[in-house]
Amino acid sequence: MVRRHWLVAACASLALAPGLAGCAGAPPVETAVAVPQTEDERIADILSRMSVERKVGQLIQPQINSFTAADMERYRFGSYLNGGNGGPYGDEFAEAGEWLRLADEMYEASVRPLPGGEPVIPTMWGTDAVHGHTNVVRATIFPHNIGLGATGDADLVRRIGAATATEIEVTGIDWNFSPTVAIAQDDRWGRTYESYSEDPLLVAKLGKALVEGLQGTPGSKDFLGAGRVIATAKHFFGDGGTEQGIDTGDVNGDIEELKKIHAVPYPVAVDAGVQAVMASFNSINGEKMHGNKPMLTDYLRGELGFDGLVVGDWNGHGQVRGCTVTDCPQALLAGLDIYMVPDEWKPLLENLVAQVKDGTIPLARLDEAVGRVLRVKLRAGLLDEDAVKPSERPNAGNMALLGSPEHRAIAREAVAKSQVILKNDGVLPLQKEGATILVAGVAADSIAQASGGWTLTWQGGRELTNDYFPGATSIYQGIAEAAREINATAVLSKDGSVPASPVDAAVVVFGEQPYAEFAGDRKTMVFSDEEGLALLRKFKAQGIPTVAVFLSGRPMWMNREINAADAFVASWLPGSEGGGVADVLFGKVEATGRLSFSWPADCGGAPVNGPEGALFDRGYGRSLRDTTPTAELDETCGYLDQPAAAAWYDMGRLSDGIVARAGTANLPNLRGEGGGIVARGVDKDRQEDAREITFGPGASLSLAQSGGGSGDYRILYNLATAPSGKVTVTVGDTQIDITRQLELSAGKGWREMIITGACVPGLGDSITLRSDAPLVLQVARIERQALPEGAECSF
Repeated sequence: MVRRHWLVAACASLALAPGLAGCAGAPPVETAVAVPQTEDERIADILSRMSVERKVGQLIQPQINSFTAADMERYRFGSYLNGGNGGPYGDEFAEAGEWLRLADEMYEASVRPLPGGEPVIPTMWGTDAVHGHTNVVRATIFPHNIGLGATGDADLVRRIGAATATEIEVTGIDWNFSPTVAIAQDDRWGRTYESYSEDPLLVAKLGKALVEGLQGTPGSKDFLGAGRVIATAKHFFGDGGTEQGIDTGDVNGDIEELKKIHAVPYPVAVDAGVQAVMASFNSINGEKMHGNKPMLTDYLRGELGFDGLVVGDWNGHGQVRGCTVTDCPQALLAGLDIYMVPDEWKPLLENLVAQVKDGTIPLARLDEAVGRVLRVKLRAGLLDEDAVKPSERPNAGNMALLGSPEHRAIAREAVAKSQVILKNDGVLPLQKEGATILVAGVAADSIAQASGGWTLTWQGGRELTNDYFPGATSIYQGIAEAAREINATAVLSKDGSVPASPVDAAVVVFGEQPYAEFAGDRKTMVFSDEEGLALLRKFKAQGIPTVAVFLSGRPMWMNREINAADAFVASWLPGSEGGGVADVLFGKVEATGRLSFSWPADCGGAPVNGPEGALFDRGYGRSLRDTTPTAELDETCGYLDQPAAAAWYDMGRLSDGIVARAGTANLPNLRGEGGGIVARGVDKDRQEDAREITFGPGASLSLAQSGGGSGDYRILYNLATAPSGKVTVTVGDTQIDITRQLELSAGKGWREMIITGACVPGLGDSITLRSDAPLVLQVARIERQALPEGAECSF
């Protein structure tokens, strides 16, 4: 048949993107050629025309802060991303129009003609829109997944997916790195709020719904069409099962048993047509998932039949044994298709090209990976002959859709359905006409704190004032609006100051500060910020009925706060529509939220995934009509009632009686040089309050206490780079290998090392750190403190 060919050389190839510079006004090219009809035929035809360099380019995914449009034109990256702190042209708070402008710029660079008739392949942009398109100012901020899990409402999640996809399309972006289908098993994990539930079946149900909302349903007319974007099931697999909840850590156990928990959502997502799967940072029985061929290829491809693309996570391939960020053929050979390499993309690309040409990477494997990328682009319409640049696509540039009233209404519904009432002694609902309601707590009028991490910035942050969230409603603002509707008055008092007029009830809004990923890892389930507790106790002493609204990314040990409050609401991280919280508090809608995670009875942090150890079981939640009295809870917590710590080193000084040695050399005040050690002062919070200790090969640093002491060891440390050789710590007469633990802590900022009798029986009055290879370690505090019995060693 005669038609415009869907992929030809030079200007004719720009039928993919009409109107681009270099072919302006060029007439359509009519050719009498057979047009491939099946996906496989079309992909094979493209591959046959591509050079090795262009094929490798399809597997490289840099971030927008690290390359230019000129780089895109030269290297033809198959995709690119914005990181959590990345924005167009270096502005992470740029308006939506700037995001769209950058999308056009990169698209146009990717489809400019190539010499020799080589096909041009449009690039695609991926983003982490994990609770709405929340990198972008004015977007709707939906509750994080832990809140959506409390709704249990798949239809609602599907509608959230569709609204999110539309808002993503406004900015010209193609691909969402969502949903997270982790089954969080240890709530100390900093990504617990990205999980819908500890229940694999609920995660599978809601994950499927979000995929359908983002992409549409396979076989339907709108599948990956207007109002839809590419979805990604992540992180494959086991991300929610790491030991001690350490982000990017180790998951150990029988693989078939692990699959019964952590693999459950993936066949469901595959059946729903998910087009991308993201590899996880964690290890499975010592094998990093980015290099785990039995899982990425044999299981995901072979057993589950997944035919989309597998993308890596942020430099995750560099953690594979024998790899660096710039040199890792192992990941591609294991089944990775796209390297997410934010900054060091150029040397990685060059190495991959060389490794294909020298046979390290078989050409067949390269073609397989590129073919998977092309297959997803084909399904998404990027290779259609009528494909256009981002600004000419449906919804693009329609700023009225960003944070539209319809989308905010869906978010408000989700917020209301996610509120879980754990206690209500009769103060709820707030329906007294003419009442004065005090709204207290720093978080009450903070949209940023209600939204949590992955909100405008990677970590989020309470320092983001409400001015950054035009169109959004804080919890206080929602309460004030609801109060006006019943002729009542809401008074904001962040510090809890009580006005002269009588107060009928106080709503105390408090909770965790925003965090993301490893920054949210915790040692215990203790909520140590006592602002909310102090306010609740103050109002209780004054005889004012109280409602506690707790903002958190996980269940926590809250016995003291629950005792002090007349009503306690687990509000999770509700996002931009605080009116949904008020809808429940004022009884405008029934409280239907139910726990999707077990709520811990103990403060220690041992995983609770069922009735054993739970104060409130999964599925618990009260209706507004349930005012059954709550029994007084035990407020005993060994982590709160600890004896004072004995400092060995703190604030830049060694304590009296503590001796530091490197080999035979003394290091007065933990400074100096000797025995292969160099110790110098560095600034953490103030001038030279920490030490940077550089170990030469085989060097050891020892600290000992004269006269003896007692207690477990707590060391505040920072390790920028993973150790390249074995590292041991010896306490008393017992030596343990901590190499793996330090590998997991490297690059995560300041962390606490806790050494107890759980890993070093008997402890002792000296501690020695030894490294077989060069190592640089910063230390800000070393102390001994008696921790509760059973306290784990952790790093």
